[in-house]
Amino acid sequence: MSKKVVTFGEIMLRLSTPGFKRFVQSNNFDVNYGGGEANVAVALANYGLESYFVSKLPKHEIGQSAVNQVRNYGVHDDFIVRGGDRVGIYFLESGASQRASKVVYDRAHSAVGQMTADEVDWNAVFEGASWFHWTGITPALGETARASVRAACEAAKAAGATISCDLNFRKKLWTEKEAQSFMQPLMEYVEVCIANEEDADKSLGLKAGKSDVESAELEEESYFEVAKALKKQYGFQTVAITLRESFSASRNGWSALLLDDRDCKTPVRSRRYDIQIVDRVGGGDSFASGLIYGLLSKENTRDALEFAVAASCLKQTIPGDFNLVSVDEVEKLAQGGGSGRVER
Repeated sequence: MSKKVVTFGEIMLRLSTPGFKRFVQSNNFDVNYGGGEANVAVALANYGLESYFVSKLPKHEIGQSAVNQVRNYGVHDDFIVRGGDRVGIYFLESGASQRASKVVYDRAHSAVGQMTADEVDWNAVFEGASWFHWTGITPALGETARASVRAACEAAKAAGATISCDLNFRKKLWTEKEAQSFMQPLMEYVEVCIANEEDADKSLGLKAGKSDVESAELEEESYFEVAKALKKQYGFQTVAITLRESFSASRNGWSALLLDDRDCKTPVRSRRYDIQIVDRVGGGDSFASGLIYGLLSKENTRDALEFAVAASCLKQTIPGDFNLVSVDEVEKLAQGGGSGRVER
């Protein structure tokens, strides 16, 4: 399949403590790169799509290293603007058992956060594009980033690309009020809305009834109602909500539900996976990329949902932000594999 897909956002330098050490214990960090939209772009390239990542990175060696990371996995870097002084950084301390993971951001004044909308030829970006994906993380970086997101949505809509948004609320980057004032109007461009148990509430003001993410208890029907409310209020073609049951930092239940105009006109829930977590960062991005691939390639949306959930299940067994799995590996799990037996 050769379809052009575009994502726009920030790729960051990730510095994580080795093993399960705490920040105060570590004398060194493991180095990776990642970020919501970059993670999606890499996964889609792995699945064989013509994947483009739009961003801005400094001209210095660290900026080039970040460009090289996405390029190494087959992502087109034609529309990565070069300039600015900083690559955003985030520090990760991986949790275990009852100790939660922690993230510390050092991304203020990063290059992409200061990128102006006119630095990119958005019409060229979306020429021949089938899909555009963005997340709520990018506009949280500031006013110039918000203007760029709006320009990208306008150009993608004019080009006839399907637009998906993962709401991805980040409380360390902006307030609920700020998020809703920007995100609600932009939903007019979005056809495929992706959220988790908190995003619909924080970003758009729609709450999931009785469910409590901290207690690992999910009231399925309340999420069905949120999906229906999102679709009714914003006219989305597709609404997907990931469902994470957090038993501990090391063990999660993982599934999702889908409501779609085409053949899931009532909400359906996917198969549920019980995951022993290796690295949960990027789990939502791997779901989004799996859903995009599934909606572009599968005969029905239920199969697209199962592909997305299986893909994100596998990602959470892989260190780093990127989901480095093949279509065949995802299909095998989605079709009932998953014993973990050695393949010889």
